[in-house]
Amino acid sequence: MMNDTGTHVPERGERSKKLFDLAKSYIPGGVNSPVRAFSGVGGNPFFVSRATGSRIHDVDGKEYIDYVCSWGPLILGHAHPEVMACVRDQTERGVSYGAPTEMESTLARMIVEALPAVELVRMVNSGTEATMSAIRLARGFTGRDIIIKFDGCYHGHVDHLLIQAGSGGLTLGVPDSKGVPADFARNTISLPYNDLLAVDTVVKNHRGRIACIILEPVCGNMGVVPPREGFLEGLREICDREDILLVFDEVITGFRVGYNGAQGRFGVVPDLTCLGKVIGGGFPVGAYGGRRDIMEQVAPIGKVYQAGTLSGNPVAMRAGIKTLEVLGREGVYDRLERASSTLDKGLTAAAEEHGVDVFPTRVGSMFSMFFTTTEVRDHATAKGSDTARYARFFWALQSAGVNLAPSQFESGFVSTAHSDHDIEETIAIADRAFGSMVSGGGG
Repeated sequence: MMNDTGTHVPERGERSKKLFDLAKSYIPGGVNSPVRAFSGVGGNPFFVSRATGSRIHDVDGKEYIDYVCSWGPLILGHAHPEVMACVRDQTERGVSYGAPTEMESTLARMIVEALPAVELVRMVNSGTEATMSAIRLARGFTGRDIIIKFDGCYHGHVDHLLIQAGSGGLTLGVPDSKGVPADFARNTISLPYNDLLAVDTVVKNHRGRIACIILEPVCGNMGVVPPREGFLEGLREICDREDILLVFDEVITGFRVGYNGAQGRFGVVPDLTCLGKVIGGGFPVGAYGGRRDIMEQVAPIGKVYQAGTLSGNPVAMRAGIKTLEVLGREGVYDRLERASSTLDKGLTAAAEEHGVDVFPTRVGSMFSMFFTTTEVRDHATAKGSDTARYARFFWALQSAGVNLAPSQFESGFVSTAHSDHDIEETIAIADRAFGSMVSGGGG
């Protein structure tokens, strides 16, 4: 069948179609997170039956090489045997206590030892909860209300972070979702990513009123957009000059772009760090941490309140500890870097061979391929990509057994489970896809 953009979309298997129809009867849009609905590429999602290593299987028996990796957490691949052994052992001991365990301190210690910015860390249940708590803490610590974020940097569905840029990117924001009060938006400013001049101008115009600047040090929610040289360093200088807290949202990049996170990779130390995904080994988890003097403002020893019944869940802690333990072994990130580089170069070369215009980006094991001739440096240039062409590419790979994110504006992820054969097979499938796009008039 054809979708609204004229892209050929293969028919889903009968079981996936029936399950999606059933889900739509009980769940808004049939999904529990919007991007899973495939609205960015047209067509319908497949429903998963199981996954191991680099492969994910749908309920109709089709197998895919998976580069979504649960949107980033599964850096060791699906159902890693050492992680699963820890999980099975822990579930036999109980799945939630509502009381402290040694495992919470063990994972906290591993995070503190790995990330330059973190002296104390608080476990929470999601990346959204981590960013929400970090901003509350920044406001409590500084006594200021205004925050600066960047267009296209997604920090979870917190009311005051669902804000788009105002006029010229230099005014206070307006809500980007129904249900967000305008009063919440009034204290959030959204600016173009990689634009230091815009930041400096806004800071001077609101001197003494800005609590923090929050950003993804490598954008992962508009596709992968790396920081330009000097951007992170410039933000650090502005924050130091104006007594503003710098907050890195490393929910995606933490332990993904390197064991020491983006802050270690780029050598820029924030005041607060938000974490999630990898540190839970595939289970729901988040964390925020930073300088001791800031974190000591958090209850019960400080007056910034934050709590959670399932925070520090023992199953997530066990999975996270084992994941970080495996990642800390010699050569793991070197192998991951080589595999990611091979995939990135292979996809780029295949596109160039067939004359398909793409702008590839990659940082560590995060990658994107924007269908555009323009350098992608911020949200505006990312939005200039040809989403219909991405949809054609996506479905060509999907039908051949490669699972990419169902949106031009999401990241791909390589795991340690992706073999040389997986990478070679993916490049070969992509080469055929680019060829068909050109021969079919879509290139």
